[in-house]
Amino acid sequence: MTHVRQAVILAGGNATRLRPYTDRVPKALVDVGGRPILEHQVEWLAAEGVEHVVVSCGHLAEMLRRHVLGRAFPLEVSLAVEERPLGRGGGLKHAARALPFGDEPWLGLNGDILTRFPLDDLVRQHADSGALATLGVTALKSPYGVVEIAVDGRITGFDEAPVLPHWVNAGVYLFEPGMRELLPDLGDHETATFPRLAAGGRLGAYEIDGYWRGIDTAKDLKEANRDLRALGWAA
Repeated sequence: MTHVRQAVILAGGNATRLRPYTDRVPKALVDVGGRPILEHQVEWLAAEGVEHVVVSCGHLAEMLRRHVLGRAFPLEVSLAVEERPLGRGGGLKHAARALPFGDEPWLGLNGDILTRFPLDDLVRQHADSGALATLGVTALKSPYGVVEIAVDGRITGFDEAPVLPHWVNAGVYLFEPGMRELLPDLGDHETATFPRLAAGGRLGAYEIDGYWRGIDTAKDLKEANRDLRALGWAA
């Protein structure tokens, strides 16, 4: 396996923490850098060789459907609509049934992240590891400035929002074909499936060396807009 040809984007949540932006549009269509989050994701996936994306959706799904039908994307985009909320794991499983290449690995992507990194690097590491699933991780950045204190109690300096010696789930997953049946029909894969894989030594980690930002709050959205302008990725 040299690259992955198919992906699921999770876009079914209500995104209450991003209100009022998500009162009228699904989170995947929230504008960042002049374009919806979904379009940034699809553009990156297409550039990395992905040919088909299935968007798992529920909240305001009809609006998402109209958007997809009205756009010319650089790859094939289809929707898998949840009749009732299935949770992230259930949403992945539901949408994975619509993937075109049933005997090939597939990528899962949370619908609220922006990222750019060489996807082939993830694919190679995953193939070499023998893992059933590989989870993209990113370094944890403190949301606060850190105060440096000497042993005698004197403040010796400040470090504004430093990178901490921990890793967090980046919302990017590479799955073997058989992973679909290991996902829950209802619920969260991170609590229902990943702990079992980790206990059996079948869950890998890929350290993302590139841009990554989660968009969960209005503050995240503001910072993402700033990032995209600085990187020249804004429309």
